[in-house]
Amino acid sequence: METLRLKDVEMKDCVLRAAAILRRGGVILYPTDTLYGLGADALSDDAVAKIKRIKGRDEKKPIHAIVADLEMVEKYAVVNEDARVFAHAFWPGSLTLVLKKKKDVHTGIARDIDTFGVRVPDAPFCLALAREFGKPYTGTSANKSGEKQARSIENILSQLGKRALDIDLIIDAGELPERMPSSVVDVT
Repeated sequence: METLRLKDVEMKDCVLRAAAILRRGGVILYPTDTLYGLGADALSDDAVAKIKRIKGRDEKKPIHAIVADLEMVEKYAVVNEDARVFAHAFWPGSLTLVLKKKKDVHTGIARDIDTFGVRVPDAPFCLALAREFGKPYTGTSANKSGEKQARSIENILSQLGKRALDIDLIIDAGELPERMPSSVVDVT
């Protein structure tokens, strides 16, 4: 497990390293505009399974993805007028939209469900990573399922216990301020 501190390493270097980890099916722990998240290739069955194992998350509970912009969303989901209105009003920001997935999208977070949840966070690291990676990556919170969301790397790792050993890279932004998680709006 490697740790890069944003205060000590150029963000571009952190983004390049994180994108490389995602491309090889790995898992990252990273800061968003709301809290820390666990990231993996959102379209990979194996990578999403790793995220669920680390969190101890129910297989049937959906996970949303981080994307760079509405153009990226349109590759994977049906973007209706309601979705456009919400996206233009609240992105980037702490809004997750649940959309109908496209028919040819059936792996990773879209496996065995009809929807595709997406978010464009107001966080420079997340947006730069989405652009560099070139496709969606998971945006689930980094807490153990059913537990309180931790705001520091130390507390997250403690909460996850031995499962944290499956995290390949940590992007440490220090303790995050207390914020509300993203709002979720179903626009299917």
